[in-house]
Amino acid sequence: MTASTSTSPRIVEVDQTASTNADLVTAIAAGEEWPHLSVLFTRHQTGGRGRLDRAWIAPAKSALAVSVVVNIAGVPRDRLGWIPLVAGTAMAEAAAKQLPGNNVGVKWPNDVLVNDQKICGILTEVVSADTVVVGSGINTRMTADQLPVPTATSFAALGVTVDEERLLDDYVAELGILVQTLETGTAASRVRSACLTIGQGVVAHLPGGEQLHGTAVGIDDDGRLLVDDRPLAAGDIVHLRRSAPADGV
Repeated sequence: MTASTSTSPRIVEVDQTASTNADLVTAIAAGEEWPHLSVLFTRHQTGGRGRLDRAWIAPAKSALAVSVVVNIAGVPRDRLGWIPLVAGTAMAEAAAKQLPGNNVGVKWPNDVLVNDQKICGILTEVVSADTVVVGSGINTRMTADQLPVPTATSFAALGVTVDEERLLDDYVAELGILVQTLETGTAASRVRSACLTIGQGVVAHLPGGEQLHGTAVGIDDDGRLLVDDRPLAAGDIVHLRRSAPADGV
């Protein structure tokens, strides 16, 4: 697989690794040259991690693990909380191009959902004051039997043979554009439009064990989710599914 030179200055595929994020963070810290929007990816990641340090493991060749270098030197410090949100939005927009007729968007802060089922998770790691690595795990060829939980999905489970090269190109291109709009302060409208959490009844599992029940009413200027009148900077969000109407109603 290759990415267009207009999208990424460097793209490297490895046959297998424990974590593309960890590899890229280590390489940059060692002084290797990985410019803005450089990509490291694999179809077989054995020790991936999600948010809250959860394990993320997929059968070989059933998913793409993709890590992208993002230069944040031009992003105002008070907008850094938007980085996971713009990454999720970029992946949702890239995935939606190959999933016509499906409802694709972002669950705050950065899970990509298709028809309310998770197809991609994202983990952002800080390398330095000017650089972060954005890691994504996208369920591409995972069969319905291989899905880890009933709330997960994949391109294959949706009956779609994904064009992985196009997905990667579209994602990196959209991510680059959204980082630029983050620098200029114009990213918020696209992120809010892509966020499926807004308007939902939710349960927020907060650090420390607290649970907050309410309605997600928006995302504030710092990228925090507003649940009723309370801004949340971190937490696990569960969408409350609407009950089906009774017969005859």
